[in-house]
Amino acid sequence: MSIRVVVADDQEIVRTGLTMILNSQPDIQVVGEAANGHRAVELARQLRPDVCLFDIRMPGLDGIEATRALAGPEVPDPLAVVVITTFDLDEHVYAALRAGARGFLLKDAGTAMLAQAMHAAANGDALIEPSVTARLLKTFAASGPAAPAQPVDALTHREEQVLTAVASGRTNSEIAAELFITLSTVKTHITSLMTKIGARNRVEIAVWAYETYRVRR
Repeated sequence: MSIRVVVADDQEIVRTGLTMILNSQPDIQVVGEAANGHRAVELARQLRPDVCLFDIRMPGLDGIEATRALAGPEVPDPLAVVVITTFDLDEHVYAALRAGARGFLLKDAGTAMLAQAMHAAANGDALIEPSVTARLLKTFAASGPAAPAQPVDALTHREEQVLTAVASGRTNSEIAAELFITLSTVKTHITSLMTKIGARNRVEIAVWAYETYRVRR
């Protein structure tokens, strides 16, 4: 079954290009396009796509606010949003992830990375442009609460291993291979981690790992 995507970018040529790239993938289908944030939110709520791909800089309502409206902490049934931008600016990344985005890409990421981000978001994972991941998580964690919440139940040794792997940007398949466990076991550990530390997705798991100094750069 195809991954259904809504694309939003105020530049028509960019929006058309992203749509063509995504539609060229055998299992991805763009079901809606928007030229501004207000329309993007409207379309997303109407169509309930598997993933929303939003540019940050859009008129009226920018990509950050559109993301918050669809995936923010107060949203009961959040959609998966991946933010894409021309500018590799930390403040954009922080704002997007705080707003609930599951991914962050630069517009020169390439077809493979774009498709990978759509698959990751649709599967409940997260993908951040590799060039900014380590720098982002270190600084992003530092910008968060001074005393991150500690789990009520202590993490098991295996959960600590999975936590470190997630924070290092490993996919579920890579974690399974690295730890010699099944894919379903990885998913079980990740679900347990999210429950114990109050995270909603892999990005928040990774940030928590940096906030608690379990992972250092």
